[in-house]
Amino acid sequence: MTEGTECYYNLSTGAVEEGRQSPVTDLMGPYPTREAAQRALSTAKARNEEWEQDDQAWEGGTDS
Repeated sequence: MTEGTECYYNLSTGAVEEGRQSPVTDLMGPYPTREAAQRALSTAKARNEEWEQDDQAWEGGTDS
């Protein structure tokens, strides 16, 4: 991978792509490294969980 090349996680294939090779609707990213792109789904899941907790706190819920 060349310096400055961004990596993307392809939601359709589950593959990491160096540079934008597929339609943007199939991609998550860009990520600075191949490893970060490989973790795209777990990163998104963790962020979603954090945002859900933030939303509950904002709305005054105590479900957690």
